[in-house]
Amino acid sequence: MSGQRSGDDGVAEPVRRGSVQAERDVNGRYRWSLKAPNGRIVAVSAPVHESAEQARQVFEDLRGAAPGLVVRITHVRDGIGWIWVVPGPRGVPEARSHRTYERYATCQNAFRRFVALLERPDGVGIPAAHDEF
Repeated sequence: MSGQRSGDDGVAEPVRRGSVQAERDVNGRYRWSLKAPNGRIVAVSAPVHESAEQARQVFEDLRGAAPGLVVRITHVRDGIGWIWVVPGPRGVPEARSHRTYERYATCQNAFRRFVALLERPDGVGIPAAHDEF
């Protein structure tokens, strides 16, 4: 994800930290990503969505389910490290870690930080305009 996005007037604006953005994939569909207040991407949507609104709704559903989210931590297939995945109702991943972690415990803590961001009362800084929500 880039550090800027275009506003309605075409002028580049900085992307807010501690926010969620929807970004269009090369196939024209959308994925969301969650940035922590320090600017690092914490999590991304595992599936692609047909619209930014659909991606936003899936993210909002995750926020509502935050206290009871189940995580699956697995070793990556190609390489060294661990990732966390939140499986959806049919077992298809809904969210995943943005990167791999060297240690299992570090990956586990990263998932806990993701849930803490979802549970923030200020809504993780979610605005209601553009492809950032």
